[in-house]
Amino acid sequence: MSKIKYTLEDSFKHKGMRKRLVEALRNKGIRDEKVLEAIGLVPRHYFFPKDFWDNAYDDKAFPIGSGQTISQPYTVACQTQLLNIQPGDVILEIGTGSGYQAAILAQLGATVFTIERIEALFKSTSQLFSKLKVPIHCFLGDGTIGLPSKGPFDGIVVTAGGNSLAEQLKVQLKPGGKLVVPMGDRSIQKMVLIKKVVENKYERTEHGEFKFVPLLGKYGWET
Repeated sequence: MSKIKYTLEDSFKHKGMRKRLVEALRNKGIRDEKVLEAIGLVPRHYFFPKDFWDNAYDDKAFPIGSGQTISQPYTVACQTQLLNIQPGDVILEIGTGSGYQAAILAQLGATVFTIERIEALFKSTSQLFSKLKVPIHCFLGDGTIGLPSKGPFDGIVVTAGGNSLAEQLKVQLKPGGKLVVPMGDRSIQKMVLIKKVVENKYERTEHGEFKFVPLLGKYGWET
């Protein structure tokens, strides 16, 4: 795996904390070594306010403002593992948030398009990607609509909890593509994997329960 060269401080302390986080995720059942390697390489503290860098490698979600959170590393690892990313895959992320999930996808060699509906987060995360020189394509808008102008995609990952499986996301997959989306109510969701077998034929599996902020937009929860 080629290492993205980041431009901010990454101390031996933080590298050691990442190593311990990787072992914790392995012990929790994450088996994809490429995903674990990516988590070991991407400095999660870059996506935190500097005053909270010591919290960055806890396996917990953390508030990032605007009513949003940076996902728990275990959740990021689970969603990424389900995508089974290959170098060169084109991936759409719905819900940029802090940018950490997108950075993991890019570290794995994907071309990443990401949509954020909250303007303050879009601006701050876009600026962070620019500062880090990470090649991620950011868009401001309603992620529940997807990004048909840039598709079809090898994978789509939704980082907020939805209440219905919008057809407009499924049809933006390539044959063989995967949609990973948490589905349920506002309190708990099941992680759903939709595989597009061929045009108009899909397979669905479920992969445990998680808790996300609600997916808002035209095809999500009401704002």
